[in-house]
Order: sequence, then structure tokens, then C-alpha cells
Amino acid sequence: MCLFLFKGGSGTSSRIVSVDTNQYTVGAFVQGNFGGRKDLTIAGVPVGRELTSAKPIITTKEKDGSIIVVIATDAPLLPMQLKQIAKRASLGVARTGGIGRNSSGDIFLAFSTKTPTLNEQETLETWQSIPKDQMDVLYEAAVQATEEAIINALMAAETMEGINGNTLYEIPKTELKSLLQKYNRYKK
Repeated sequence: MCLFLFKGGSGTSSRIVSVDTNQYTVGAFVQGNFGGRKDLTIAGVPVGRELTSAKPIITTKEKDGSIIVVIATDAPLLPMQLKQIAKRASLGVARTGGIGRNSSGDIFLAFSTKTPTLNEQETLETWQSIPKDQMDVLYEAAVQATEEAIINALMAAETMEGINGNTLYEIPKTELKSLLQKYNRYKK
């Protein structure tokens, strides 16, 4: 998994949101394998342009890559609402610098763990859903969790050498910290 030409892979993140008096969790799981180095953005800082060390060793032709994002929530949502939540994953990807290149294979899914209630005879299901005009907090949580899950995948990855000497380096954390401090995005 090559993520912005650093070692990538799997990452997770979540947010807790409130709708009326109810709290819900929105979680994102990503499998990231995309992006050019110059595109990487963290906390609005174009760090990929400035991180010049740890260049990968790639002996095969580079491809555009892909990302899979699965968003899970316990909020009561209907299938069409979940489709809208899944679409918000692309905004989280974009916030890290991903642009969905021509041959990129991006997959975004969302599901809710909330189940319908059954009557005593189990012959009638009753579904609940959050009203459309209350969805914005869930959309925002999906975007933020996706963005953070991608960054978490970068931060957790370790340098790896593969077949034919192909080597992907972990993101240089000390250099990254200095860059974020330079742009006032990291507090000591």
C-alpha cells in the first residue's frame, strides 16, 4: 500500500455527534493506496511538497492506486441517507490531497448498525431515521473521520521493502512535526 508515495495501509477514526438529545458515533475505516507526494495535505498544510526525503524505490510502473472507505454509524439512517454519507468520504479524501485520478479505483460504502423494531407478532417492522435537515452533523463527521483515518494510516505505517527491492518509507514524523509547527498547526 503506497499512500502519497509513503508507506500506507489501513487507518481508522471516529467522531461522536449529537442530534437533538441523542448521541451517535460515525466511524471510518480506510484502506489507502493512492496519491502523489506533491498532493499530500495535512491540516491544510501542503506537506507533500516540502517532504523531500524518504523517496520510494519503485521498480515497476506506478499506477494511480485506489482507496476503500467504509463508514459505519449507529445513527438510524435509511439506505438513501447512507448513500449520502458514503459520498462524503470523497470530501475527506480530497482534504488530504487525493483527487481521484483517471484510473483510480475508489470505493465508498456506509452502513448503520441501527435495526428496526418489530411488533409482538414479528409481522411488522418499524424504521426510524434522522430527518433530512438534521444530517449535516453526520456529513461533517464522515468527512472528518475519513480525513483523519487516512492520516492515521500514514502515521501508523512502517517502512517496508518488498519484491525486487521496492521500498516504501514511513512518513518522516520529525520532519512532518517541524512542518506543521512552521504553519502553526502543531502545538508543543
